[in-house]
Amino acid sequence: MTPRDQPPELSAPVEDYLKAIYELEQSGAAAGTNELAARLHIAPASVSGMVRRLADQELIAHERYKGARLTDAGRRAALRTIRRHRVIETYLTQALGYPWDLVHDEAERLEHACSDELVDRMAAAIGEPEHDPHGAPIPTREGTVDERRFSSIADLQVGDEALVRRVSDENGERLRYLAELGIVPGVQLTLIDRAPFEGPITVAIGAAHQVIGTSLATEVLVERLSMPIRSPGTPLAPGRRKDARSRRTP
Repeated sequence: MTPRDQPPELSAPVEDYLKAIYELEQSGAAAGTNELAARLHIAPASVSGMVRRLADQELIAHERYKGARLTDAGRRAALRTIRRHRVIETYLTQALGYPWDLVHDEAERLEHACSDELVDRMAAAIGEPEHDPHGAPIPTREGTVDERRFSSIADLQVGDEALVRRVSDENGERLRYLAELGIVPGVQLTLIDRAPFEGPITVAIGAAHQVIGTSLATEVLVERLSMPIRSPGTPLAPGRRKDARSRRTP
């Protein structure tokens, strides 16, 4: 990349906003002011000012009362930040032995300080991972990313088999609990019972039965399987996605 091709430097708050808008857009809708405020833990009035600034910089397209969407330039900038975050999480886990429940906050701090070159070197040092420790896809240097949507454990029916694909990285306590249950990316499970009226859900992981609440089940994204594709109950180590290619559907 030549100096002329280098992307413009953006402030940490701008990067945070673009990343948040990208993540909210993944639901298919524009990012509203209240949703952004809740995600960034700031007042809606502050969001309105930044949204106008981002629109002036042509990083977002904003319609009053309809929300904000990233422009092509805003999307590229968001994916650069997301790449830095997820590569840092993976590097901390694989190279430095950090547990998967502690890397999110570290990556939040480092993602704005690391250069793209340093992040690229981190990725190369750990074998160009395709997913972070929590199963989220890592954008490439060129800005492409796997944006497939998955259902959650809560969407499964009794008897369904599924492969755990992704869990949210924003709550360390939840990650520790899921790890204790053996519900981590790469694990195959079967839904064997669900109580009515949003009661607890029971899943089988190998010979073990684990019970989780419906709210937690919605936070675990899975891919339904037509048939088992690996030995049940044999998880991939969190942060190691090297054999994920063999499981990817065309």
